Amino acid sequence: GEFEKGFKWLTQNVYSKKLGILGIGRIGQAIARRAEAFRLHVSYHGPREKPGLVYPYYSKLEELAGDSDFLVVSCPGGEATRKLVSRNVMEALGPEGILVNIARGTVIDESAMVELLQSGKLGAAGLDVFENEPHVPQELLTMDNVVLQPHNGSATNQTRIAMGQLVLDNLEAFFAGKPVPNPVNQVLQN
Repeated sequence: GEFEKGFKWLTQNVYSKKLGILGIGRIGQAIARRAEAFRLHVSYHGPREKPGLVYPYYSKLEELAGDSDFLVVSCPGGEATRKLVSRNVMEALGPEGILVNIARGTVIDESAMVELLQSGKLGAAGLDVFENEPHVPQELLTMDNVVLQPHNGSATNQTRIAMGQLVLDNLEAFFAGKPVPNPVNQVLQN
């Protein structure tokens, strides 16, 4: 802290801003519900439109980024989403845009992100995952427009107990021939 030096920066108000969510599964939907409490306008992108959601769907990620003030990445990792958040997507988000990645580091083109953050073509980033975890690129450690957090979103006693209970509930339902309460893959339900 530099608290004694006085107020240094003005910040943004999130009220009525536009939040784009990449990946609107359980986590993405939970983020959307919380964002609504701050009256953010929520839109999303995914492999397909989800029936029953009230949020506008964008079939093209670049268009979602261009229409968003914040882009939260909450999709699964893997080959299908590797570098899905490309240079073009981040350029569409723009110099005022904020990119937040809580998914997997490989979903973002990390080298392009570093370059765009350094040049001011991407406004800011909040990251708790990195392409080569636990390695964090040195450039990110020195930027004023980046907030870094270790990948420990579930690191509470209560969450870990709940995770263990969820595994037990899934196993119990599966072996009883009932639908599992929290399937990893919807195909397992059929």
